[in-house]
Formats: sequence, C-alpha cells, structure tokens
Amino acid sequence: MPISCRVTRGDFTESIHVAFAVVVDGEGQTIFSTGDPHYLTCIRSSLKPFQAGAVIKSGAVDSAGFDKQELALMCASHKGQDMHVNTALSMLNKLGLEVSDYECGSHYPSDTFTRRQMIADKKTAQPVHNNCSGKHAGMLALAKHLGKGTKGYVKKSHPVQKVIMKYVSELCRETNIPVEIDGCSAPTPFMTLQMIAEMFQVMASNDKPELKRAFDAMASYPEMVGGTNHFDSMFISALGGRGVTKVGGESVRGIALKTDTYGPIGVAIKILDGSFRAMPLVAMKLMEHLELLSESEQSKLNKFRTKKMTNHNDIEIGHIEAHVDF
Repeated sequence: MPISCRVTRGDFTESIHVAFAVVVDGEGQTIFSTGDPHYLTCIRSSLKPFQAGAVIKSGAVDSAGFDKQELALMCASHKGQDMHVNTALSMLNKLGLEVSDYECGSHYPSDTFTRRQMIADKKTAQPVHNNCSGKHAGMLALAKHLGKGTKGYVKKSHPVQKVIMKYVSELCRETNIPVEIDGCSAPTPFMTLQMIAEMFQVMASNDKPELKRAFDAMASYPEMVGGTNHFDSMFISALGGRGVTKVGGESVRGIALKTDTYGPIGVAIKILDGSFRAMPLVAMKLMEHLELLSESEQSKLNKFRTKKMTNHNDIEIGHIEAHVDF
C-alpha cells in the first residue's frame, strides 16, 4: 500500500495525495518499500547533487575556484533571494562569463518578499534568479574546463551533458536511461524510485569523494540549497551534517542519511499527482515511521508534520496529514 496524504474539511476527507517510497540501507538492501519501487519517474532537480558530482569529478570545480558555498548552490533549487543571486554572480565572475551566457531561462524568484520587491521596483527577472542558476554555473564551468565552448551547453549532444550522463549511468549501473528536457532546458533522466534511492545511498556512504564534497557543501550551507523556510534547507539544517535532501519538480525527493541502525541510507519519494503541498508531510511521516530522526531533529521540523487548513477569514476548516497505510 502507498503512503496517503489526506486533505480534510471538517471531519471528512476531501482529497488524497498518494505517495510511493523506497528506502535502501548501507548493504544495498531495500528496508522499506511502499507502492511500486520500480515506478518510473523523472528525477528532475533531485539529480542536481549528482550533476554537481560529475562536475567535481571532472576537475572543473577546482579549476573555476568555486568555494563550498558556491558548490552548495550547484546542488540547489533556490528561491532567488539575494544570497543566492549574489553567489551565482560570484560564480560567473570566476568563470569570466556574463549572465547572458546562461541558457536556463528566467523566472521571478519563488521567495515572496524578493519577488514582490522586484515587481515594485520594476525589475525584470534574470537567469540568475532562476532556481537552477547554480547548477547551470556548474555546467558552464564544465564547458570551459573541457574547452568545448559554452554555446549550446544544455543540449543533449553537448560534451557537458555527455559527461554528466556518463557519470550518472555509471553511478546507476544502467545504460540507455531515457532522457527528456527539464524546465531549465537541461536534459533530465527518467529513473525508477529504486534507482534514485540507490544513488542517494551512495551519496550518504562517502564512497565517492566527489559526492562527499557535494554532501558536505549542502550540509555546510543549507540555506543555499533552498532558502528561507524551505523544507530542504530546514531539514538539512536540523540534521546538522547527518543528512541532506533534494526535491525535484512534480514532487519527487531524494534523501541521503547517515544512521546508526541501518548505516548510510538512501530514500526516494514520489507524490504521484505531483503535489508539492504533500511532500514535506510525507517525508516527515516516513522519517517518523522508520524512527530515523531524533527527538531534537523532529522538534525542529515539527511544523512539517501536519498542515492546518484555513479559509480567507483565517478560520481553521481542516488539515493535511500523511498516513502510512498497511
């Protein structure tokens, strides 16, 4: 049975979001699976730590002189706050490139305050505001490092993407992984939840130096990974170096977690209808069900265990809550 995330109105269930999840332990064994572990889904931005891993392994991060904070932004789906934009600009400056060299497109920041301030100031969204700007700075660094030119670096046929997909294929021990185009125009693979969980388990294991660097960067600068009040950032911060997580579009999530009971584990979660509102609740319910968080860690993330529903008069009319149904 899958995990259900129920939306209630008063005493009645109004909607249900369905989640599949897989957890793989330090021995590579599946210790928890609900729904279909072979469910094929697009990994979207949950791939970013591994795209960063490919760039690190190539030597491009060191060639560019990126620091740990900038490496964390390479793994991010950030909210476009000043700290994110300034970090992306610093990366471009180190590469000797301009904002116009980005091929990720532009959108206004998801951070409400920043977006409203930009609109009030009549400022136009730039590629550095794109939540993927850190990842793309990493791809530009790889393009320069390879000496193959930055133009068209998002295309599947460009050496940048070939290096990244070769790395991902080797990590998954899979060939012919189907690839489509992400919102930022870069290629994004379709993978089973089992494959995603296994990749995050490798990240938690410290067996790959490049992924250890990505893990450590995310753990050192959690605010770079998401932003203020973002679940990714708050989860990473609460765990204090013990785990990292990365959400992706259409509500997919990977978690790399070091545990005493199971060793380094990898978690993959997919909300089948793509609802983001359900994901933090499902992630917390899964952590609670498997007793993966300490009381202190749970306390820091308590706001994500259930969500109160209010109407336009701020009257409580229901809630959203996740359940492990067996």
